[in-house]
Amino acid sequence: MIDHETLRKLREMKLDGLAAGFEELLTRAPPHDMTPIDIIGTLVDREWSDRENRRLTRLLKAAKIGHDACLEDVRCEPGRGLDKAVLRDLATCRWIDTRLNVIIVGKTGVGKSYLAAALAQAACRRGRRALFARVPRLVHDLAIARADGTYTTLLARLARIEVLVLDDFLLSPMKDSELRDLLEILEDRYDHSSTVINSQIPTKRWHELLSEPTLADAICDRLVHNAHVLALQGPSMREKKGAQATKATAR
Repeated sequence: MIDHETLRKLREMKLDGLAAGFEELLTRAPPHDMTPIDIIGTLVDREWSDRENRRLTRLLKAAKIGHDACLEDVRCEPGRGLDKAVLRDLATCRWIDTRLNVIIVGKTGVGKSYLAAALAQAACRRGRRALFARVPRLVHDLAIARADGTYTTLLARLARIEVLVLDDFLLSPMKDSELRDLLEILEDRYDHSSTVINSQIPTKRWHELLSEPTLADAICDRLVHNAHVLALQGPSMREKKGAQATKATAR
């Protein structure tokens, strides 16, 4: 039948959303008040939504976020150091458009990684490429890339990422070679894209912990001076969730 032939052609052209909408029209007749233009508009909207959903799925998979995080679930409780107005502004992703960085500092467990993951997910939902990476693992990957000849390729790939999350920055002392690799990444990204940094160490102590003064100056200059700095406070969210789970189990 002509209807099945149309469906076959739509699927061969990879118009899956449009094909699904057309198949629904075959199983149930459209309302009598729907004009041909309305029907075509509905089918186009279906294809558009399908493509956007597939694109988001690809972006989230490539981002390697590892957290099912969203900004709507980030808590702005009193004493936490996170203002609702600031969070709303970050949710617009204007900071990405203006190539600003976001620095999140605070002790372990206060929700730094969750907030960074939520920012990365918000970027993906805006159609931006993001990547969530732990600094210790990233510098290890760069060392391997330098040894096997793929160093330049990896740097180029990182430069194309619009929002790069660097988690666990200064979790442990960094070698001069690792600092140079980090500086290469930041130099490529400076004034071109946005970087999110998570650290337990306040920004005022970064310079003293980055062993080589010249590298420290260059790294801090490319990160701190054009960044939103969020200093999270309060008790550990992990401990809080653990206590709540214990109470629920005890009931």
